[in-house]
Amino acid sequence: METFPVVNMELLHTEQRDAAMETIKDAWCFMDTMEKLTKGHYNKCMEQRFKEIVASKGLEAIRTEIKDLDWESTFFLKHLPLSNISQLPDLKDEYRKIMKKFAEKLEKLAEQLLDLLCENLGLEQGYLKKAFYGSKGPIFGTKVSNYPPCPKPDLIKGLRAHTDAGGIILLFQDDKVSGLQLLKDDKWIDVPPMCHSIVINLSDQLEVITNEKYKSVEHRVIAQPDGNRMSIASFYNPGSDDLIYPSPELLEKENKAIYPKFVFEDYMKLYAGLKF
Repeated sequence: METFPVVNMELLHTEQRDAAMETIKDAWCFMDTMEKLTKGHYNKCMEQRFKEIVASKGLEAIRTEIKDLDWESTFFLKHLPLSNISQLPDLKDEYRKIMKKFAEKLEKLAEQLLDLLCENLGLEQGYLKKAFYGSKGPIFGTKVSNYPPCPKPDLIKGLRAHTDAGGIILLFQDDKVSGLQLLKDDKWIDVPPMCHSIVINLSDQLEVITNEKYKSVEHRVIAQPDGNRMSIASFYNPGSDDLIYPSPELLEKENKAIYPKFVFEDYMKLYAGLKF
């Protein structure tokens, strides 16, 4: 079974160094191809459409801050429980193939990370994966975004401040153009562009299930006057009918549930109305 390319850095100091270096090279090449195809798709199929939207809303001439729009061009892909990659127009066959392979690798990585969180919390392996399952399995999808140059970055955000509604997010972001910020201790912290990296973000449902042992991370994207920032965010979320509640095992140590039980689909309806 193919797995996400994880490299044990200790192997670089053993007789397996060459194999480890080859794994690193393969992973880098794969991510480079993904970035190239994503940026190519934007330039060919979405850039002109975005300019037309900007022109129709008069955004280039704004004089006061806009708080209900984002300066981004996006499209969404569904992977689980059912994929829609074959149904989306404009995607080249090569891009579809690479995106499907990319999603398969990130799905495995997300589940590995959930098990690491279980270990850190003292929960049995697989607990968080089961907690996300619902009747049809988890929801897994990708939001592909581009943040083009903005003439008024002081008046409109690339993406407004928010926490994500779901479980765990794996972000492959631009390695040259910055913009992502996280809120820590009431201060916005820049997340620098890093080549060949995946940024991990924890979201609302993990905060609930862990009874705030892990906090959902508030973040935003600052629009930039120059450069087009790429963002490929893959969301590993609970199933729609999944019942979400704090882990009973964690509550045994605290005897106090911070959150009530709720169905994830109901939460999403509230989220859509309140956070955006």
